[in-house]
Amino acid sequence: MQWQERITVDPNVLVDKPVIKGTRLAVEFIVELLAQGWTEEDILHNYPGLTTEDIRACLSCESQN
Repeated sequence: MQWQERITVDPNVLVDKPVIKGTRLAVEFIVELLAQGWTEEDILHNYPGLTTEDIRACLSCESQN
């Protein structure tokens, strides 16, 4: 899976910040949650519209920047 399949940048959504497609959740927000100690399960529980692949795409996208 390429992260570009799940992450988008739209000037009308969060001022050009990368977000998970179909959401207003910024990549940096998800990465920050993980850095604060949230587990993948915590994120999926609190944001039920997300998938494991979305979280992995956030990490891949962030590592490319």
